[in-house]
Amino acid sequence: MKTSDLSKEKLEQLLNQGEGFTIEYKKCKDSISESVFETVCSFSNRYGGYILLGVEEDKKTGKGLAAGVEKKSVQKIKKDFINTLNNPTKFSPSLFLSLEEVEYKKKTLLWVYVPISSEVESCGHEIFDRNGDADQKITKSTDLVANLYSRKSHAYFESQIFPYVTEEHLRMDLIPKIKQLALVRNENHPWNNLSDMELFRSAGLYEENLITGQRGFNLAAILLFGKDTTIHSCLPAYRTDAIFRDKNFDRYDDRLIVDTNLIESYELLMNFIAKHTDDKFFLIDNVNTSVRNIIAREIVSNILAHRDYSSAFPAKMIITKDQIYTENWNRAITFGKIKPEHFTPYPKNPVIANFFMNIGRTDTLGSGVRNLYKYTKIYSNSEPTLDEDDVFTITIPLIADEKNSNSTHNKSNSLSNEEKILVYIKENGSITTPLANVLLNYNSRTAGQKLLSKMVEEKTILKVGNGKATKYIIVQV
Repeated sequence: MKTSDLSKEKLEQLLNQGEGFTIEYKKCKDSISESVFETVCSFSNRYGGYILLGVEEDKKTGKGLAAGVEKKSVQKIKKDFINTLNNPTKFSPSLFLSLEEVEYKKKTLLWVYVPISSEVESCGHEIFDRNGDADQKITKSTDLVANLYSRKSHAYFESQIFPYVTEEHLRMDLIPKIKQLALVRNENHPWNNLSDMELFRSAGLYEENLITGQRGFNLAAILLFGKDTTIHSCLPAYRTDAIFRDKNFDRYDDRLIVDTNLIESYELLMNFIAKHTDDKFFLIDNVNTSVRNIIAREIVSNILAHRDYSSAFPAKMIITKDQIYTENWNRAITFGKIKPEHFTPYPKNPVIANFFMNIGRTDTLGSGVRNLYKYTKIYSNSEPTLDEDDVFTITIPLIADEKNSNSTHNKSNSLSNEEKILVYIKENGSITTPLANVLLNYNSRTAGQKLLSKMVEEKTILKVGNGKATKYIIVQV
């Protein structure tokens, strides 16, 4: 079982707040109901929000009561959820979302955060919008549908339609590669059986505006698949400037200007980071993992998928021996430093972000922030800095802060191994046996397992999952 990143405090807040524009409870004891997908559709079309499965509404107080989902039904519910959202005949455009598990008061709950979509979503060929705590079918209401399209078209630059762009302006030769990447992520991915144009429609890259009557490829399609000349014609200022500074701090020692499609831009920027930073491998979930590559993936995905393309401000990525620093223009929702425990994901380009998730370039929405905090700590024993403003910046320390490192080391030395485990879980949500071995500098693979088993017997931590998916969390009272 995969342990959720939803904290106990956040879950209780969602349960106590009651249903509304951004919260929905579904009982779903042993199967997933059609109404779940109607809510996904309405949330996508309005403000986004949380759906909690295994929860029913207290009729007196309006709060959520944890009824639980049957454990034997969890995997089937998860599978049905993913398959429906990726079936273009049932949900359009398709969404890459997955249900996560969380244990609460000895009950198994499932949850998903549904982001706002830049396009109008439909479920079973019907359009739903959120109205208070209800999913409202608006398909036959011309005015409400028109208002919805108007709201979307003004909010998201990526949905701008370019009616004169044809397949000749796009890199259609990239489609077999895209299908292969999607199959690596999901061996049953529906894109594999779609024609080229069916894939574009399913991914939300070809659309029709019911207000203007325009139909065609949108800016998201051009950024992802456009030939270089097409991209420059539609978005003349588009580029990402990658710089490496080692000895020449006035200028640079190496530079790469990336101004091609987002699919190949991702690879170019990943290679640039690999060229100028040290790789470090750690045993994570019994797999020898390149932590540097995980960090690089989150950095590059943010630069490409979450920048505001309506601005001529060029994105920058600057690498020195001490850090990786990035900046890109941003449509800020909040201002200031971003922390995982106080972060609500909000996609700046939902179509592009969803496309990246489908091909494995990112995980679920919001996971990037958590991954940067988790893996930067492993890589350099430091924390990243993420600042949201008109310009969004990320700073990843590549070398540990000596003062912070010494302080952490001294504090760590004063703790018992059990206390170190508990501190780690409180900071990161869970721990695995391989991570415990790394944390405690054990050479034996069984040493960490013995300590964790002892703590489970003492009921200070709880074991969840089996095999490679086994994790340990704090016992929830």
